[in-house]
Amino acid sequence: MIRSLRPILLILGLLLTTLGVAMFIPALVDLVANNRDWEVFAFSGGLTLLIGLGLYAGNRDVPQSMSTRQAFVMTCAAWVSLSFVGAIPYYLSGVVPSFTDAFFESMSGLTTTGSTVIEGLEAVPPGILLWRGIQQWLGGLGIIVMAVAVLPMLQVGGMQLFKIEAFDTAEKIMPRATQISGSLTMIFIFFTALCSIAYMLAGMGVMDATVHAMTTVATGGFSTKDGSIGHFNSETIELISIVFMILGSIPFILFVQGFQGNPSRIWKNSQVKVFLVTLAIFSVIAWSLHPAGETAPRNSFLEAAFSVTSIMTGTGYSAADYGQWTIGANAFFFMIMFIGGCAGSTSCGIKIFRFQVMFETIRQHVSRVFYPNGIFIMRFNDQPIDDGVSSAVMNFFAVYFLLFGVFALLLNLTGLDFLTAMSAAGTAISNVGPGLGDLIGPHTTFKELNDPAKWILSAAMLVGRLELFTVLVLFIPRFWMD
Repeated sequence: MIRSLRPILLILGLLLTTLGVAMFIPALVDLVANNRDWEVFAFSGGLTLLIGLGLYAGNRDVPQSMSTRQAFVMTCAAWVSLSFVGAIPYYLSGVVPSFTDAFFESMSGLTTTGSTVIEGLEAVPPGILLWRGIQQWLGGLGIIVMAVAVLPMLQVGGMQLFKIEAFDTAEKIMPRATQISGSLTMIFIFFTALCSIAYMLAGMGVMDATVHAMTTVATGGFSTKDGSIGHFNSETIELISIVFMILGSIPFILFVQGFQGNPSRIWKNSQVKVFLVTLAIFSVIAWSLHPAGETAPRNSFLEAAFSVTSIMTGTGYSAADYGQWTIGANAFFFMIMFIGGCAGSTSCGIKIFRFQVMFETIRQHVSRVFYPNGIFIMRFNDQPIDDGVSSAVMNFFAVYFLLFGVFALLLNLTGLDFLTAMSAAGTAISNVGPGLGDLIGPHTTFKELNDPAKWILSAAMLVGRLELFTVLVLFIPRFWMD
């Protein structure tokens, strides 16, 4: 058993080492700002680095291969352990009153959910604000690598559609992922730098621009202001956010191929086209639900488009409190929070490709009803879809909404009202961020929720971010049998 854990411990060691090094960045920022929290980050970084290097040194002689079962365990263990360690600075700095709140904030950061328990962000030390951005940035990058290298191999929820030819078997995950993650990281850094520069040119300060660039490209939604993007009251900043939220929701492997001389792969991809068309249609619908009043049509459309992009991509920024719009608008935003962006991006939710496969499956079944002897082939991106993919996607839908109901029920049992429990469960499992209602709406935080609710939501964030089955399979006894 210990022997089979060694490849997992090796990866955890590398990840913890990376996180430990990252903690020294906010330590330096706080030191320059003459804030005593630099000691918190220095201690946390040193401890994390020590643990990470210890795990790496003790397991560096293991073979560079990993079985499917080990890949499942490694993926879950990575997100849980990094969330626990990432919570240390929040707790020791005193910006949150309990470790429950610290873990909730950390899990929300690494899963790029964006729900927060911290109020008065303008008064929070700069190191903590930067740490929140770094967590979401690393979490967004991690989910891209996982979506490209791990989930297709594990055949999670139809992700085998995106299997790259270089990954022939699960045993090749580690070395191949190392090779391709370099290209993905460079694209991720490029977009982040470009977004940061654009924000600064639009009027943001260096700290605000840096943190918001990290959380925009990662579609995470953590902000340096209580009012989120709306605090800046700038149409230009909102437009920049929309552009980079969309870029963060497009498969990053397409950008790699584009930079390698094949840009047509991006706009010819059916998932990208459906995603962009869906965003446009939903923006118009939201505009029709906007209680414009004295707001100019252009401004009301921008608010609608920004809100739709933010919710559908799972970013969770707010520029307008759509929770105060009509009841129809609330129901509309609740429904679109489940959709998400494209597979292989930083975006969350069910993902566009699964809706495409679902519609193809329905189309095939309806066609067979009318033409029993006909031959109807399901297609995605002009390629045939086998029945295994269709079955995996339909199972994903069933389990997704079953778990949503379970989490909502558990939250209701902790004392939350029906609307709060439903929207909290939806926003957590879809990794969106803000919910609905007066307690967890777009302009409020999750601080007032009780501790059991926060732990339930932390579990929902993890399950949603890791595509459900990556976590659920660990609770099946047969999974652990040789």
